[in-house]
Amino acid sequence: MSRKILVTSALPYANGSIHLGHLVEYIQTDIWVRFQKMQGNECHYVCADDTHGTPIMLRAEKEGITPEQLISRVWQEHYDDFTAFHVQFDNYGSTNSNETKEYAQGIYRKLKEAGLIEVRSIEQFYDPVKNMFLPDRFIKGECPKCHAKDQYGDNCEACGAAYAPTDLIEPFSAVSGAKPELRNSDHYFFKLSDKRCQEFLRQWTKSDTLQTEASNKMQEWLGAEGENKLSDWDISRDAPYFGFEIPDAPGKYFYVWLDAPVGYMGSFRQLCGKSDLNFDDYWKQGSDAELYHFIGKDILYFHALFWPAMLQHAGFRTPTKLFAHGFLTVNGEKMSKSRGTFITARSYADHIKNTEYLRYYYASKLNGTMEDLDLNLEDFVAKVNSDLIGKYINIASRCAGFITKRFQGVLADLNSESAMQCIGFEIGLTSAFESQSKAIAQGYEQRDYSRALREIMWFADKANVFVNDKKPWELAKQEGKDYELHLVCSMALILFKQLTAMLKPVLPKLAAEVESFLNIAPLAWDDITSKLPAGHVINEYKHLATRLDPKLIEAMVAANQESLKPMTESHSETRHAEHQQHAIAPIAETISIDDFMKVDLRVARIANAEHVEGAEKLLKLTLDIGEAQPRTVFAGIKSAYDPEKLKGRMTVMVANLAPRKMKFGLSEGMVLAASGETPGLFILSPDSGAQPGMRIK
Repeated sequence: MSRKILVTSALPYANGSIHLGHLVEYIQTDIWVRFQKMQGNECHYVCADDTHGTPIMLRAEKEGITPEQLISRVWQEHYDDFTAFHVQFDNYGSTNSNETKEYAQGIYRKLKEAGLIEVRSIEQFYDPVKNMFLPDRFIKGECPKCHAKDQYGDNCEACGAAYAPTDLIEPFSAVSGAKPELRNSDHYFFKLSDKRCQEFLRQWTKSDTLQTEASNKMQEWLGAEGENKLSDWDISRDAPYFGFEIPDAPGKYFYVWLDAPVGYMGSFRQLCGKSDLNFDDYWKQGSDAELYHFIGKDILYFHALFWPAMLQHAGFRTPTKLFAHGFLTVNGEKMSKSRGTFITARSYADHIKNTEYLRYYYASKLNGTMEDLDLNLEDFVAKVNSDLIGKYINIASRCAGFITKRFQGVLADLNSESAMQCIGFEIGLTSAFESQSKAIAQGYEQRDYSRALREIMWFADKANVFVNDKKPWELAKQEGKDYELHLVCSMALILFKQLTAMLKPVLPKLAAEVESFLNIAPLAWDDITSKLPAGHVINEYKHLATRLDPKLIEAMVAANQESLKPMTESHSETRHAEHQQHAIAPIAETISIDDFMKVDLRVARIANAEHVEGAEKLLKLTLDIGEAQPRTVFAGIKSAYDPEKLKGRMTVMVANLAPRKMKFGLSEGMVLAASGETPGLFILSPDSGAQPGMRIK
């Protein structure tokens, strides 16, 4: 029975280019959707550009254009990049659409009717030069805890302290540099702390909707039963702001993260408008359709807490499942402009040309978990040349020419037992194809593409053994061997067709070229086990793919290193945003090497970690840095880490920070952690082999 499925990927932010890190998600999703369609399921894939927010408004102003002109240009760039990598949406829209506005305002009204919206007056900073209220990340100043300069308005990157922007010493606007003024403003809050939301989310996050590791993270954020750790969510921003105005609230706009996921609904509504689909069949509570969101693990907080709570209490259905994936590293390290490994989709397409090579490599690494994925450029070249060229394409390139030149393109009759016996083909191999195709289908369904490709390459190996054993190039030289040559080459092409059907979700363009070469209709999943009829005529074989030249990789990396040299304004930093959402935090003022060397960073082993009674944000860490006695450090990472899972972990600490007497005891240092505008703290870890006490320099 055909399934009804709606699939989305996270919406790329319209403040930067698509890069290879983004493509992990869209390629993963596209493969899954293509597999579902090959199986005959009714599957629709929608996405959109995420277009609202302060960064968009400020960038457009800097470029001297309107926000609408900016997002229109970026939309086309994003769409072209996705097309180049064969990511095929059924609709690709924009959150700045009438459809998204209608659903965002409708959801808000229903939440308000349910008593889940509250208006509160809050004090916040205002830029008197730009005449705008400043988001936390656009305010900088001196940390009130450790007195580090040039820190952001929500937390200190030097000591990890979290605070309100109003706590900063000597604050200034990161937009204009002006001293901000404190002004009161009414803000609108979604009451996520409401008992109804809490109870629903406890049940929903344990309902097999999330991967195990994601569900565990949600339980940490929700806290123990009876505990209320979720805060109400500020969903409004003051004018000037590029976004949708809140109904009956002049000058107030929805925060970008409220209408961004609503963009899934808006994009699907656009698809309904140009097809015979019914919106309610997929989004109404009680719908029997399946709804899947593919996202990065960095935005789990919004998709697994805010989004389902909004949907549930506004009368819509919640997702069937959320599929979260990890981050991309290149050569084992974070993507880097200095190393030339921060690579945009356009740069890859311009240098390597064949984008399906990257689709194949990503698929060979993806296993359906939240583990990070590494693009090792040397391994990338080796795997493409070994698997795709050496195993898969090799079958057709060694046999197709004989069919065209010696047998007028007509395939032999392989339906008789005598024919199979003549070429000594293993009858059992055909049945193995049938049984193993189920395992391959399961791999695709569970997003364990690495397993699926291992099984497929097993078939490719078997097919190559058959060709190598029969040596058609030698049969062609022997008199009286035409019949056997005809059978061997015909069987090889049938195996090639079956392998193509298996690989089609990953290599759609190459599969279409094979379908044209073999003169067959588009392959469905059932075609894995089917043969071609006797007398079937194929077209002349032309090279389908060539070996990947390592020099192309070297040129691409060199070109991306080149991009660090002085540029014109049209190639500014914002054109290569490293984060999917929001603006990148500005780099701090330059320091000397002597300044840096004053900070003594040491590798530390977390010997023990425990909760601190009465502390909302702190964990007490006992750190071994090779000294006679371990140190005690109080770290504000309780919201992100279970202390039991920290024990034994290696991290990095500032060892020469002056001890600080706190309410709960003496803190003798500081662990390092990364954070951004979205929720989440991520403590740093050294590479394997580092020992406690080693200095970082």
